[in-house]
Amino acid sequence: MSFIQVDIIGLSTSPSSGGAYALVLGEIDGNRRLPIIIGAFEAQAIALELEKIQPPRPMTHDLLRDTFEAVDIDVFEVVIDELREGTFFAKVRYRYNGEERQLDSRPSDAVALAVRVDAPIFVAPEVLDEAGIAADEEDVSALAEAEASREEEEEARPVSRLQRMEQELEKAVEEEDYEKAAELRDEIEALKRDQNKN
Repeated sequence: MSFIQVDIIGLSTSPSSGGAYALVLGEIDGNRRLPIIIGAFEAQAIALELEKIQPPRPMTHDLLRDTFEAVDIDVFEVVIDELREGTFFAKVRYRYNGEERQLDSRPSDAVALAVRVDAPIFVAPEVLDEAGIAADEEDVSALAEAEASREEEEEARPVSRLQRMEQELEKAVEEEDYEKAAELRDEIEALKRDQNKN
């Protein structure tokens, strides 16, 4: 089977998503986009590596990369090969002792590892046919205008301290200021813990 190579187009979130992010992959030789909902931890792991920000201690995906390197495993590609009942499935393909093998993985973990080892990312054609979204210049412009309009509406509403901090967090992520985003995330979690105690 011939797989389609994709690249990371971006990561996005919204306050209504309950802390989930959308990882958007785009065809390298096409105009389709594949949005995959991932968790905040995985989104942060991908974003930190894309921005080449080194955390003070290794994250889980850094540990996995270092372990593979220590035992001489070469991760040569990541493949998102199935979509079943709304859930994406992926494989991490690697070489060990001259043999090609693969590990089952969540797409978010596979992509977080791929960006750390410079492995290409591929998608099965049937997955892209089923879940891919065609994007042309007009679609992109319309999406940007809708997003700007939504942000203006949200800014016009009175907000609580928590909502304001969540908006600042979203803005920091959009501006790729991940250090500020991490600080805001920790402050939000502390505020939520305090509110739950009361």
